[in-house]
Formats: sequence, structure tokens, C-alpha cells
Amino acid sequence: MNSDIINSVDRALDILILLYREQREMGVTEISKELGIYKSTIYRTLHTLENKGFIQQNSENGKYWLGIKLYAIGMSVGEKMPLNEVIQPYAKALSEEFGEVVNVSILDTTTYKHPKTILIIKEEKQGQMLTVNPKLGSISESHYSAVGKCLLAFSEDEVVEKMKDVDFSSKTENAIKNWDQLCEELEMVRKQGYALDNEEAEVGLTCVAAPILDKNNRAAAAISLSGPTSRINMPGKFETILGAVKKAAKEISLKLR
Repeated sequence: MNSDIINSVDRALDILILLYREQREMGVTEISKELGIYKSTIYRTLHTLENKGFIQQNSENGKYWLGIKLYAIGMSVGEKMPLNEVIQPYAKALSEEFGEVVNVSILDTTTYKHPKTILIIKEEKQGQMLTVNPKLGSISESHYSAVGKCLLAFSEDEVVEKMKDVDFSSKTENAIKNWDQLCEELEMVRKQGYALDNEEAEVGLTCVAAPILDKNNRAAAAISLSGPTSRINMPGKFETILGAVKKAAKEISLKLR
């Protein structure tokens, strides 16, 4: 065990990560069982976190959830991240040019057994309506989305290997159905420099994404434009959108190097 680690702080962070990962309220007994820590210790740690505003207790069922202090910290971090400052103008410009939703996501490779995407930037024009319309901070399966495929395609081999035993249950007829198909798709993404979600996450929705690469040619993030298939695939529009998304990703990548 690392002698520099403070056990009480380590436990507190494990609780916060567990609540974030589960995305639901949890009680003392369940948290204790999940983390393998005595209930008395969990209770004291929860009380400390609640006192500082990092978690909150539901008075009706006694269960705990992440608190407003974490929201405030997260918003502050997001606003000041160099990555966001560079990308935001491009996302806004794409959304205004095409009148569609533009998202930017990163890959979380440590919180879950299988890598998932986290939405960090969202640009949309007022009145845009999508069946799938995630909020900032939303967590999604990486193999269903265009951004996820971009992020996986330009990640280290050991990250991609974690996807071998993911649940490939199809959300739609067009979704990737097994490990071999995912590998083929990722290889194609590497060759062409972009990925598509052709009604894989939701019937009637198409998404175009391109990777934002760091100096080591690894994905720092991915930028996407989504809209109803009927609009995205209008004659001549798809090619224009694809070119614009790839151009934005390339320019952002150059600025980050």
C-alpha cells in the first residue's frame, strides 16, 4: 500500500466515485457492501461529506446522492479547462452554420469496467429537437456513438481491449453487434479520420464525428454534429457537414499541440 495515501480521504473519494458511477441514490448498507467497508465507517464518512456539501441525503428514504458543491466545482472546472476554451468557438460555429446539435466528448477509462464517453461541451440552437438529447456531463456507451468510436479508435490498445466483453446487445438494427465488428469499425475510423452513428443509438438520428488529437496522435476529445437523418442526409448536405466537422477537429488538434 502507498504510504502517502490518507485512508480517510481515499474512502471519501471512493464513495463519491461510486455514487457518480451508479448514477443513483444509495443507502449506507449498499455503499458498505459495494466498497467492503464497515457501515460505521461509511456513516461517519458520509456525514463528513454531507457537512461539506459534497453529498446530500434524501429525507424521505435516507439515501445519499452527490451534492450541490460538486456541481459548482464541476462547472467551474469545465469553464476554465484549456480544452474547453479552445473547442467552444468551433462547436458554436458549427451549430450556427448547420442549425444542428454539436457535442464534444472525452473518454472515461477508469471509472467503469468498460470505457464510456462524457459530454463536456454542448451547442444547440433554440428550438432544436432531438429524441436523444443528452445534458452536459452525460455518460454514454462508447461503441454506440460516433464520438465513442473516434475516441476508442485513437486510444491505446489496452483501452480498446477493455471493450472485449462489453454488452453488445443492439439498441437498433444498425448497432455494432460484437467485438470483431467493433474492431473492423475502429480500423475504418483510423483510416478515414471520422466516424458515423448511422441510426445506431436511435432510429432516425444520424451523427458525424471526428477525433481531436494530441501531439502523440491520441484522442484528447471528439467533436460531433447530430441531427435527424432526413436533414443530415439531404442531397449534398452530408458531404458539407463531414468536411466541416473534420476541418474543425483538425484545426483544434493543431492548436492543442
